[in-house]
Amino acid sequence: MNEEITFILDSTNESMNGSIDHLVKAFAKIRAGKANPIMLSSVMVDYYGSQTPLAQVANVSTPDARTLTVQPWEKNMLQPIEKAIMIANLGFNPMNNGDFIIISVPPLTEERRRDLAKQAKGEAEDAKVGIRNARQEANKEIRALDDASEDLKKNAEADIQELTNKFSRKIEEVLTVKEAEIMKV
Repeated sequence: MNEEITFILDSTNESMNGSIDHLVKAFAKIRAGKANPIMLSSVMVDYYGSQTPLAQVANVSTPDARTLTVQPWEKNMLQPIEKAIMIANLGFNPMNNGDFIIISVPPLTEERRRDLAKQAKGEAEDAKVGIRNARQEANKEIRALDDASEDLKKNAEADIQELTNKFSRKIEEVLTVKEAEIMKV
C-alpha cells in the first residue's frame, strides 16, 4: 500500500481515537448519582487574583458515595472555594465546617436522570460529528493524491469507512454504558 495512504489512515485513526477520548472525559463530568471528584473539575477559584482550578488549591476526595470533601491547603481559601463552587452552578450546596468543605451529592430525580441522559446523547452525537469530520478530511486527502491509482484510492476510502463504522459502534457502546449508569437508581 502507498506510504501516503498508510499515513492518512494512521492519522485518521488517531483523530477518531481523540474523539472517543474526549467523549469519555465529557461523560466523566456528567454525574450519575455517585460522588466523584471529577464533578468539581470545572470549578475555578479566585486564588490571590488569578482564576485557578480547584484541584490546584485543595484536595478533593470522596469519603462515601454521596459526599465530596474539599480540604484547602490554606485555611484562608475556604470562603473563596465555597463561593467558587456556588458560582459554578453545579447544583451543590457546600457546607463549611471551618476545616474543610463538605458537599452532599443529592440523589437524582427521574427528570434529572432523563436530562443527563439527553446530555450524554448530545455529547455522543458531538463525538460522532468529530469522527465524520475526520473521515471527510481523510477522503479529501486521499482524493488529492496524484501518485496513487484509482483502485488504491477506492480501497483506502473503504478502509476509512470501516474505521468510521468501528468508531461509531464504539461511541454507541460507551453511550449505552453511560445511559445505564445514569438511569440506575
